[in-house]
Amino acid sequence: MLPWKHLLRPLSALLLTAVVTIVPATTATAAGTDRAATATSRGWNDYSCKPSAAHPRPVVLVHGTFANSVDNWLGLAPYLVSRDYCVYALDYGQLPGVPLVHGLGPIDKSAEQLKAFVDKVLAATGAAKADLVGHSQGGMMPRHYLKFLGGAAKVNALVGIAPDNHGTTLNGLAKLVTHFPGASEVLSAATPALADQVAGSAFLTRLNAGGDTVPGVRYTVIATRYDEVVTPYRSQFLDGPNVRNILIQDLCALDLSEHAAIGLVDRIAFHEVANALDPSRATPTTCLSAIS
Repeated sequence: MLPWKHLLRPLSALLLTAVVTIVPATTATAAGTDRAATATSRGWNDYSCKPSAAHPRPVVLVHGTFANSVDNWLGLAPYLVSRDYCVYALDYGQLPGVPLVHGLGPIDKSAEQLKAFVDKVLAATGAAKADLVGHSQGGMMPRHYLKFLGGAAKVNALVGIAPDNHGTTLNGLAKLVTHFPGASEVLSAATPALADQVAGSAFLTRLNAGGDTVPGVRYTVIATRYDEVVTPYRSQFLDGPNVRNILIQDLCALDLSEHAAIGLVDRIAFHEVANALDPSRATPTTCLSAIS
């Protein structure tokens, strides 16, 4: 085997190491604990919750690559719970022998897990439809569910925070793989989800063929110009009816959030998520939203 192939085997971990290293220290607190209990104690994944008249749809949170249903949402989930939403989060894309970090398996299979989870949430809450909020892969993967697995009939809105809707070049690192014969096969075997997210992959080509959206669903994309993982950042934006594309710096030029922070801790982005979930009660998002 050529020496570069030995280096490529762990490439899937290296590509998103930057994301892991900039996650706030608080995201490690759930490691080694019962994550289901952690979520419930903080107010989400409470299957006794009944949606209110003001917020009649449950919100399903979809984590990103190398994340999980608790650590990705220690900021946003309590933010939404405090605003009287019934909030739920799932783990998906698990690989055998890889604990705590998920979103690694084939994305079409992850979408099937999302479908089953949404059905579970709707059955528990009695709601006819749910709203989905996803970070990174979690903002893109649900589009497979909406387009190919009947999700459009069960989802009112999809809010993507830094979603890789048209893939990523990872500032050229992903393109580098194509220069080495057999590299793509090694990457696919190691972490199928990462291979699926490379711009131009077979998965993304099928997902985006015939248009980015499906009828009956409202789409919101919240992006940051400082995204170093989904590059170029404008590849996150969607085209089609019922789409709102937002660059967070257009709302607050002082917001320096990059790929991880915009989904984990950015209350300016959280305010825009709340606006997308309840547009009839939306209020202007400004730099002051960081303290509201």
